[in-house]
Amino acid sequence: MYRLSVLMLFLIIGCSESTEKTSEPTEEERWESHQANTEIIRDDFGVPHIYGKTDADAVFGLLYAQCEDDFNRVEQNYIWATGRLAEVEGEEAIYSDLRAKLFMSENEAKEYFNNSPEWLQKLCVAFADGINFYLKSHPEVKPRLLTHFEPWMPMYFSEGSIGGDIERISTSKIKSFYENGLPLPHLESAELEKEKEMAEPQGSNGIAISGKLTESGNSLLLINPHTSFYFRGEVHVVSEEGLNAYGAVTWGQFFVYQGFNERTGWMHTSTYTDVMDQFKEQIAKVDGKLFYEYGEELRPVTSSNTTLSYKDGDGFSTKTFPIHRTHHGPITHMEGDNWISSAMMWAPAKALQQSFIRTKQSGYKGFREMMDIRTNSSNNTVYADAEGNVAYFHGNFVPKRDEAFDYSKPVDGSDPKTDWQGLHTVDENILVLNPDNGWIQNCNSTPYTSAAQYSPKRENYPGYMSIDRENFRGVHAIDLLTNKNDFTLDNLIQLAHDPFLPAFEALIPGLVQAYDESDKSTQLKDPIEVLRKWDYKTSKESVAMTLAHYYGTEFYRNGDRPEGSTPMEFLTHAGSTSPLSERITLFTNVIRKLESDFGTWNKPWGDVHRFQRINGDIRQPFDDDAPSIAVGFASGRWGALAAYGERYNNNTKKIYGTRGNSFIAAVEFGEKVKAKSMLAGGQSGDPESPHFYDQAQLYADANFKNVAFYKEDVEKRAKSKYRPGKE
Repeated sequence: MYRLSVLMLFLIIGCSESTEKTSEPTEEERWESHQANTEIIRDDFGVPHIYGKTDADAVFGLLYAQCEDDFNRVEQNYIWATGRLAEVEGEEAIYSDLRAKLFMSENEAKEYFNNSPEWLQKLCVAFADGINFYLKSHPEVKPRLLTHFEPWMPMYFSEGSIGGDIERISTSKIKSFYENGLPLPHLESAELEKEKEMAEPQGSNGIAISGKLTESGNSLLLINPHTSFYFRGEVHVVSEEGLNAYGAVTWGQFFVYQGFNERTGWMHTSTYTDVMDQFKEQIAKVDGKLFYEYGEELRPVTSSNTTLSYKDGDGFSTKTFPIHRTHHGPITHMEGDNWISSAMMWAPAKALQQSFIRTKQSGYKGFREMMDIRTNSSNNTVYADAEGNVAYFHGNFVPKRDEAFDYSKPVDGSDPKTDWQGLHTVDENILVLNPDNGWIQNCNSTPYTSAAQYSPKRENYPGYMSIDRENFRGVHAIDLLTNKNDFTLDNLIQLAHDPFLPAFEALIPGLVQAYDESDKSTQLKDPIEVLRKWDYKTSKESVAMTLAHYYGTEFYRNGDRPEGSTPMEFLTHAGSTSPLSERITLFTNVIRKLESDFGTWNKPWGDVHRFQRINGDIRQPFDDDAPSIAVGFASGRWGALAAYGERYNNNTKKIYGTRGNSFIAAVEFGEKVKAKSMLAGGQSGDPESPHFYDQAQLYADANFKNVAFYKEDVEKRAKSKYRPGKE
């Protein structure tokens, strides 16, 4: 009887343990738990400071707050990332969706999630819970497509942060191959390259300054990404598990992308490291099946089908596409008679791990160890910390290659020697740590000038590690940093907005020379005199800036460009060695355009160059008759560190900015961290919010706000305090 009782007891305990192991909380129970453990405090600029008991609680609050500020952009990013854009935008977007499916299917995303570490799974679940709870508690918000978010979705969206960067793959080339089975016509390809060249330059500025060059003795970091406006919000996210990160978050992601905590700061700039390669595949069909040559063998091409939906009038239609892959990667297009596979870093779970782990580091040792994960394929990193370290990591994911092959072009995929041979270690990559000159800069330019004479030497690295290419922003930054030793937060911000434009120092004297050696058209006399007297500094009041911008842009569009020249080389050529008659003709075109558009060429830059935010649309419907703000900044193309440029227009005559300075911060690391920041426009995407436009004039005036980092400071500036769902 006793033995039977003991046996029954063990069975009861066993059943109880089994029930505990298999009984997971429901979605509603998770919401309730997160809500009880999460608080959001909004400061006087609407910046959300999220406090959670656990990291997962903080992530829940972070996504909830993002949805409050701009659910439209959160949803848009996942519509795009998961390959469902055509369902809201129509058939023209279907090749963006196909590109997403070429690299990962929904089942593969789920598999990545299921195989992730438990801590990452918890964060991904909290991500979904935060958005879904927002939608549940805000029934007035009507998603365009995604009514329920899933924890595997972040696997699709390590993109735009530290992941694979599939946007480098041309959708036009995908369409040409998968729709027609033909290479892109040469003419169309050339037009695409021209369009890319004309687009406002992408990139960012990162500057780290050692304490030996600062008034306080503390290191400084300039965080200056150049993205499309409103691409990221400003957040502060804190947990009792060691998370305390402030900075910019890409809408819909659960980590601070670039920013700082109390001890470390990180700034990403787009890299010139070669992280993607293309392989020419030799395809054969045997018994109706596809194979590709690899060494002495024929390997089967992995083929499957994907069916994509697209909006078609009031309903939906579908298209089914084959998807082909080799071990190099998916087949993305053709070059001549060859199928081309595209290889890139594709490890979504590891990329998300690195992204989150980065935000919790307390010093260089931990930060350096985090970089060993090696999934930051799209960025350089400029770093500073409270220990006094400044550092620069050029890329992070760099495949080893046989330098006998030219990887700037598609290589022969049938030759095993062209395969990647593992990854370079962080120590093998280009790395700068505490250079004797005391500063580090990267403005998407060559790493070989990142620390003056203490910069890395090109001959010490494989040729594919970086392009040794300078730009005018890099030249400008180096000039401003050299021989300066009294840095403060305020004069670092001032440096970041220095008005001098080195491109025009190279370009404009050649135009004046051309006029002096020409027939001296009376139409050009007065505008040439304005340029002759100019100091190459931009301002709202400068007429010369207007003339120079239009002239430089006209040269980009219609000037005779030397083959293979970089943008910097082209503008230098345009100013010094291009035909004199070409300079006069192009400047004459500029005067005619200004007079046609504005009735006079004599227009101050601020009258032409504007900031406007009309509504919450992702693409703004600019309107010359609607209110706007004068902006004295200039395009990064001309060497402006405070880059401000356009990527599209709405047939307006005035120029409205769409990208450049977006989130900007200057940070000082010491016993306590201090920072100032600015966000283009404002924190909210809702035109009815007081924080939709409250930073617009401050932004145009480079008048930064103080960051509230410590809880006591946040409390002093608090305008609202609430738990998610109880605001």
